[in-house]
Amino acid sequence: MGIKLTNLLLQKRSTILQKWFHLILETYPADTQRFLKEQKNRFANPVGSTIFHGIEGLFEELLRGMDCEKLLPFLDNIIRIRAVQDFSPSQAIVFIPLLKKIIREELESEIRENRLLEELLEFESRIDQLALQAFDIYMRCREKVYEIQAKELRNRSSKLLERINLIHEKRERKKDL
Repeated sequence: MGIKLTNLLLQKRSTILQKWFHLILETYPADTQRFLKEQKNRFANPVGSTIFHGIEGLFEELLRGMDCEKLLPFLDNIIRIRAVQDFSPSQAIVFIPLLKKIIREELESEIRENRLLEELLEFESRIDQLALQAFDIYMRCREKVYEIQAKELRNRSSKLLERINLIHEKRERKKDL
């Protein structure tokens, strides 16, 4: 029996995860990148910690075959962070296809030597499914953000109208005196 793609991915797990994490960090502005790379304490850097923990979980579930119930919490945590930041939908989920690039670069010769293209394509199909799920999560998060912003605007408008009415009532009372 020949070498399986899964075995190769497990052997290179640490390298793949580190490269994936660094490519994700490169999607942030320079100052944020520097902080996320340098700050290793998970309490001082909850974003970096959440992202790394999330990609670990995603990678494990991709290897196991993609159990959505186990996979979605990891994906949701990462996407929630990116949905409230100043990312477009494509920028928010770009980290997922980056995994394909890393795998192809890391395992290029092994894939060719062991004729693992079919397994690679199947694995990449899972990554594509993950990207679609990420987009759905992103859109739900953005809808929630817009709902919160609209509610806040309504509350401010309501308070402003109340103040205007109070001012108007005070002026009316002064006129009556």
